[in-house]
Amino acid sequence: MKKLLPLAGLFLFLLCLSSVKSSGAAPDTVTTGIYITSIHNIDFKQKEYAITLWLWLKYRNKDFDFEKNIEIPQAKSVTKSFTTTDSTKDGRVYLIMKLDCIMKDSWKTAKFPFDYQTLRLTIENSQYDSTELVFGVDTLGAHYGAFAINGWSIRPDSFNLYVKNMPYKTAFGDETLSKAYTSYSAFRMKIGIKREASWTLFWKTFIGMYVAFFIAFVCFFVHAGSIEARFGLNVGALFAAVGNKYIIDSSLPDSLSPTLVDMLHGITLIFIFIVIASTIYALKLVKENQLRQADRFDTRMSRIVLLTYLGLNIYFIAQAAM
Repeated sequence: MKKLLPLAGLFLFLLCLSSVKSSGAAPDTVTTGIYITSIHNIDFKQKEYAITLWLWLKYRNKDFDFEKNIEIPQAKSVTKSFTTTDSTKDGRVYLIMKLDCIMKDSWKTAKFPFDYQTLRLTIENSQYDSTELVFGVDTLGAHYGAFAINGWSIRPDSFNLYVKNMPYKTAFGDETLSKAYTSYSAFRMKIGIKREASWTLFWKTFIGMYVAFFIAFVCFFVHAGSIEARFGLNVGALFAAVGNKYIIDSSLPDSLSPTLVDMLHGITLIFIFIVIASTIYALKLVKENQLRQADRFDTRMSRIVLLTYLGLNIYFIAQAAM
């Protein structure tokens, strides 16, 4: 009996050691890959875009059940149009599905229409955190085809697949956790796109604004005594510039920082007011019977206003287009 005690003690020690190892076991790795077939319906005002892709996952733990537990955090809606499950040669589950997602994202409009955008996609498992599941990236082969993005093209070397743990400062109601913190492994994609024919869009966007400015600028070539004609042109130009600004803003998301659209329209409105102020001063000279001085003032101001306005526009446009 005494000989059995050491053996029993050794057995209990090994049992405890195995339980410690099992509790600290490494999480199962889910090898993940994607192939994008389409990116479309890029909506600036609603801050969303649509993406169609093939997603495949390889893993050992059948409880992961990605058909039910897949989570795409930024998605407005996710539709699974095709799903099939198989097994690999080494006994892992091989799941492949086709997804149609409408994604919510943020847009950078400071340099519109010379802007670059980054599209993002994140995939998680809604039931298993990073202690039980981690993603791995399948980098073999291409990850997107020659899909059409109307008005956009993919920036060279901008496509990136990587894995990151996403922290959540909550226990999601799990009372077994000592603190309100959970971390989930996330498979993430980033792809940069840039506008095609930016200059064509620029002229379509700002042609009304420039027409408004030059309507006001023509006032310098109307006799200073023609008060009704000069003020009529100025007021019409002012309303045209404001209307053009509202039309552009209606198609862009709200921005807390100044954009190229704001800068150019702001400059245009300021210079239209300068033309109006110049018209008032020229009229004052006419009333004082200083016709020659009024003509000289109009000539001098027309050159100053035109050169300064064009110079500021060229500067801000060049900064945005770089």
